[in-house]
Amino acid sequence: MGDFFTLALLTATLRFATPLLFAAMGGLLSERSGVMNIALEGMMLVGAFFAVAGTWWIGNPWLGLLVGLAAAGVAATIHAVWCISFRGDQIVAGTAVNLIGAGLTAFLVQRIWGKAGGSESVSGLPDIARGINVLLPLAFVLVPLIHVALFRTKPGLRILAAGEHPQAAESVGINVNRYRYACVIGSGLLAGLGGAFLSIGDLSYFTLDMTAGRGFIALAAVIFGGWTPFGALGATLLFGGAQAIQLQAQAQPDFPISTDLLLALPYILTLVAIAGVVRGAHPPAGLGQHPVAA
Repeated sequence: MGDFFTLALLTATLRFATPLLFAAMGGLLSERSGVMNIALEGMMLVGAFFAVAGTWWIGNPWLGLLVGLAAAGVAATIHAVWCISFRGDQIVAGTAVNLIGAGLTAFLVQRIWGKAGGSESVSGLPDIARGINVLLPLAFVLVPLIHVALFRTKPGLRILAAGEHPQAAESVGINVNRYRYACVIGSGLLAGLGGAFLSIGDLSYFTLDMTAGRGFIALAAVIFGGWTPFGALGATLLFGGAQAIQLQAQAQPDFPISTDLLLALPYILTLVAIAGVVRGAHPPAGLGQHPVAA
């Protein structure tokens, strides 16, 4: 066991935590503004696909990244319009975005590359060190930036007000819907970054359903972290570490814990986070409420 906890394990933990952290920061913005966002999975998937498709069409991974972000932003805008302007059920809207993301990417993979499993290989974003993609440090830098933006600036405090008591915020002149639109679309861009990290950062291709529930794990990290940026960071590192340990254990046949159990560990932690550990954590009081009664 002495050679189990190595630098490679730490690097893998950071790598697995990065897409979760991007999506968790997006989910945090959306939920702090008062809009439930279970659509992170679909936004990540759309971002991952169109980052690869854009790189395939244009031949440049940086421009492909922009295409992926734009597509994820469109998915987020659909969610925002449905939830904010049309006042649709936010759980149903998020589920619809997830289903659209899964179905659309499966259809387009077949149309573009002529095969059902995934895309052809494309150029990926560069690494700044062995196993450290250029997007990885950006995810961790975002955490203090979002913390300061939310809790130390006037727009951030207005976002918090929109999420805590939208009716009171509207009564003092805060345009709640405008802030909510900005936060939901921002959540899509960040989730798209997480998806692009998977497809052209960590890998160089797209496979069907490659997000594998990471959007839901990211949302669980937001809840686990008490709807705070640094709390969500700790939760994503915990989930990323669970994935890294599972992979490391597969390389050691004498590891004392079943690899099947370790494979399920991130999802077990997600259920624990939602069902038990966070009973004392309270979501924004105005989550899911509208500023003016229908």
